[in-house]
Amino acid sequence: MTSETPEIWYAAYGSNLDPRRLACYLEGGTPPGGSRATPGARDPRPPRAARAVTLPGEVYFAWDSPTWGGGVAFLDPGARGTSPGCAYLLSHEQFSDVVAQEMHRPPGVDLDLAVLGGHRSWAFGDGRYETMHVLDAIDGVPVVTFTAPTTAPLDYLAPSGSYLTVMGLGLMGSHGWDSAAVASYLMGCRGIGDGWTVASISALLDDRR
Repeated sequence: MTSETPEIWYAAYGSNLDPRRLACYLEGGTPPGGSRATPGARDPRPPRAARAVTLPGEVYFAWDSPTWGGGVAFLDPGARGTSPGCAYLLSHEQFSDVVAQEMHRPPGVDLDLAVLGGHRSWAFGDGRYETMHVLDAIDGVPVVTFTAPTTAPLDYLAPSGSYLTVMGLGLMGSHGWDSAAVASYLMGCRGIGDGWTVASISALLDDRR
């Protein structure tokens, strides 16, 4: 991988599983159920392609998001097991702008992805979404995600209904799962908390479809 890599598969595992939420990072706007608008990317075009993928490791809920009011998803790529995701084919510029907005920074600065050519992971900072992981490749194009540093794990916190709805609808759309399958998966994620059940998450998703 070089700094001139024109495209990258961005592997989403949280709210960006829902293409409507990702569109807010590309086109600008406020996601359904969210409270914070984002400016959008320099290149607002939609992803060139999207496909369901399976990611190594486990998803957990932590931090306290000002956008969603509760925990949000992070990937622990070193944990046993796998997690469902959705890979979007983006330009290097678009991927850089998505990362910037996830960190509540303005878009406009390209990440130096050349370092990923010699590493399976690389931290561009110590922020919650500034540790990159190269997970795989699709047709020679690297599949990359970002998450929190494993050396400084975040405190678990249960997600809000709005966040679970967006994430759940994204899973239903990308993997073809029904609401019960999604709810069972989410209930198995660390940090989900005692306030949610398979039945309550299923009902939440059925109401929003």
